[in-house]
Amino acid sequence: MQLSERRAPQDILLPVRTSTIVVSLAAALLINFLPWKNVALVPDFVALVLAFWCVRQPRLVGLGAAWCLGLLTDVGNGVLLGQHALAYSLLAFLAITLSRRILWFPLWGQALHVAALLLLAQAVGALVRIAAGAEFPGWTLAVGPLLAAALWPPLSLLLLLPQKRPPEASETEAI
Repeated sequence: MQLSERRAPQDILLPVRTSTIVVSLAAALLINFLPWKNVALVPDFVALVLAFWCVRQPRLVGLGAAWCLGLLTDVGNGVLLGQHALAYSLLAFLAITLSRRILWFPLWGQALHVAALLLLAQAVGALVRIAAGAEFPGWTLAVGPLLAAALWPPLSLLLLLPQKRPPEASETEAI
């Protein structure tokens, strides 16, 4: 079996629309603001979508967007101002720095990289809360980022749908 037979062909994606990025980040922000019963067990959807766009579109989504989303999350949740901003900025920096490496892997390999990034961002947020006087929340702190990493493959497929070429386009036509 040759290499070309083993590897599935990759689709050529259309350029992403800025509106797709804005709508997906706004939807993630609204999902994070839902009144969850146990917040420690819920994935941070803003961090997950932010990591996706930082990996896929590092020139469009960066540290500034991460900082602003973090401040919005802090204000919306009524927590220590700057806590999520710091965590999201670090997450964005690492996702952008590692984006070319992450994209070399299949979706499950990408999910492992994203799990490490999300765990680090969650740990930074916990350290900020502990420095402000809160108690250690326990090891359930790791459940949310691991669940978010498990959502990486379906989220990736969902967020890439608007960029897929229409099926009626011929292989010989220009994009």
